Amino acid sequence: MTAKPGDPPPRRLPGTLAAEVLRVLGDADAALTPAEVRERLDPAGVLSYSTVVTTLTRLHEKGMAARVRDGRAYRYSATADPSALTAWRMGRLLENEPNRTSVLTRFVDALGEDDERTLRELLGKLDD
Repeated sequence: MTAKPGDPPPRRLPGTLAAEVLRVLGDADAALTPAEVRERLDPAGVLSYSTVVTTLTRLHEKGMAARVRDGRAYRYSATADPSALTAWRMGRLLENEPNRTSVLTRFVDALGEDDERTLRELLGKLDD
């Protein structure tokens, strides 16, 4: 299905906006206001300001972004990269799972060869 002019933009996958915001913050030379983040993410202005503020607030609550007061607003900077956000989400999912062994087994079984090798190497480093 092809989008037509005037159609709303397609919905992002869960977590995509937060990862994009972290990338913007990480690429910045200084802390940014929500308006500056919005401008860098979406120069056309389709993304609402309140959505950016909500995303930044949630990242701050998760410890992924720091904020400092600047007048009546805040300026935000990244304290983590998007991969840390993904790892945090994975950890939250496991927290609520009574059978973690089954979940982790299925996760590892579904990994490709390269990812499985990387995971084994990382786990091997923990034993050192």
